[in-house]
Amino acid sequence: MKPYTLNFKLVSLACAFIAVCFCSCSNNDVDPGNTFGIFTVIDDNTVEMNGAIGDETLTNFDAMIDAFPEINRIEMNDVPGSDNDDINLMVSKKVYDRNIATHLLDNGHIASGGVDFFLAGTTRTKGSNTQIGVHSWKEGSNEATDFPVGDEKHLQYIAYYVSIGFSQTEAEDFYYFTINAAPASDIHYMSEAEIGQYKILKP
Repeated sequence: MKPYTLNFKLVSLACAFIAVCFCSCSNNDVDPGNTFGIFTVIDDNTVEMNGAIGDETLTNFDAMIDAFPEINRIEMNDVPGSDNDDINLMVSKKVYDRNIATHLLDNGHIASGGVDFFLAGTTRTKGSNTQIGVHSWKEGSNEATDFPVGDEKHLQYIAYYVSIGFSQTEAEDFYYFTINAAPASDIHYMSEAEIGQYKILKP
């Protein structure tokens, strides 16, 4: 019986060793130190982005850049919008100022404030089967389209597009297209023709 008992112990020890190694490798693959809110650092240069842009996104972005200063590419997977437009425009401008590229992954989805963030990329590319959605914003009971063209309510967004490299005309054309494309309660997914017309991509 001893050989059988010895073999059983060896098998048990081998299983335990494999389990420890597997757990260790899994923990390395999912390193919580590489996650900053909706940003997950893939390597020293690349980040994957998932989730709505919110109150903590600017703080998280700054912390990520402090830890990984050589980041130069943000790969967007599913960014459905922004819960805080002011924060979104501030963090997006930082992306532009740091010459970070944005890329919409295969089967990726961006909408509303997520599109504004994407446009901050100094180069902007996308994979296949992607969705880029735009719509109006709403303030209280008023839609963006309730304010006349040129109203100060529109200027923050137009100025942002200019600050990330669009001409004044391009900024105005794209902005007014978005608010007229769909109401705040709906979404319009841009056609390939529209993506080209409004210069969403920048190789």
